[in-house]
Amino acid sequence: MGLVEAVDIGGDLAGDGSTKRFRAKRDAILAAAAQAINEHSAKGMTFADIAQRVGLNTTSVTYYFKRKEDLAAACFEYTLDQLQAMLDDALKQPTPERRVARYLAINMDRLARIHRREATAFAVLSDLRAMEDPVRSKLMTGWREVFRKTRSLWGSGSSRAETDLFGARAHVLLENTFWLPVWLGRYEIDQYPRVEARLMDIFSGGIAAGNSPWAPDRIDLDHDEEEPGREAFFLAATRLINELGYRGASVQKIASELNVTKGSFYHHLDAKDDLVLACYKRSLDSIADALRRAEDEDGTYWDRLSSVIGTLLEIQFSERGPLMRTTALSGLPRSVRSALVDRSNLIARRYAGLLSDGIAEGSIRPVDPLIASQALMALQNAAFDMRKWASTMPRDRAVAFYASTLCFGLFDNRVLTL
Repeated sequence: MGLVEAVDIGGDLAGDGSTKRFRAKRDAILAAAAQAINEHSAKGMTFADIAQRVGLNTTSVTYYFKRKEDLAAACFEYTLDQLQAMLDDALKQPTPERRVARYLAINMDRLARIHRREATAFAVLSDLRAMEDPVRSKLMTGWREVFRKTRSLWGSGSSRAETDLFGARAHVLLENTFWLPVWLGRYEIDQYPRVEARLMDIFSGGIAAGNSPWAPDRIDLDHDEEEPGREAFFLAATRLINELGYRGASVQKIASELNVTKGSFYHHLDAKDDLVLACYKRSLDSIADALRRAEDEDGTYWDRLSSVIGTLLEIQFSERGPLMRTTALSGLPRSVRSALVDRSNLIARRYAGLLSDGIAEGSIRPVDPLIASQALMALQNAAFDMRKWASTMPRDRAVAFYASTLCFGLFDNRVLTL
């Protein structure tokens, strides 16, 4: 059964009909658990909730999975297995561009089937690092294999720099497909083919027009913090929530990260939820502030946009960061999560406005600004996970490589000359 040992069901598998019934019920439990993980996180999922979703009692669910952790691990393993199968399909294509196009098409088809209730959603992988060993280590090995296989869509790098660039492209591609379900619901299902074509156009040609250079100016986002201790809490909590999810980053873990007591934590903030919301607000305010300040700068709209992208990526890769990942929202109360996604969409509209002005000016390619803005939101979200990758090279190069994925497209190597 892979990462999770199957329960001993003895004679129940003796007949083919029993086997099919068992697998059907097990699959229904996995589908319900994936939905629960996506809504409440792996730690927030309960057997009682799963049982209610599939019309069983709690004891019946434990017949299939002895522990909640086993069920969560099986959901994550299924997601990883499906990603591997999708990538294997894409790798049959002869060129990097056709492989990426195929991988995107498979994802769009899957999301269309989910919309038509012909399929169920995968469990999102944001809680992988919150699992306990030894399951966590095995799942992370599976994730690293998914990443390596995605990177191989571009072939084998002929140099260390090219391998680094392919790694950035792989990560941005994966994160954009993970981000799709967040915003695709704003489109009618008959518009999905158009969305796919416009997103692939951005992957192919990027957003910069012609031979626009990568020469961003750093936007000053430094603010005076009234209580320096609170800022330290914000940074520690943001890192832990990005890594472990909302429920995985406990007050004790945040306090331990700072070598302080839980009492000291509550001296700065009334409750963990206050800290989480403050972290999200701080991050979204920083993004909005960068866009707002860029609007007042001189130069082309491409110059302004590239400065925003460069500044935010530098924050993600530096000790001044990171910014909170919107994909770490699972586990928050639904109303709070919806409000934060709404704020994220408002910021995406700012990106869209800057893109539209650049298209009219001619410094930005005529891309779909609404779709490009969501791709940029995924780009800045995803950068946190690449901090270790970025630490292996000069910071400016890491920012340029990562930004090039959407600025110049996933198949343009001009950034290798930097």
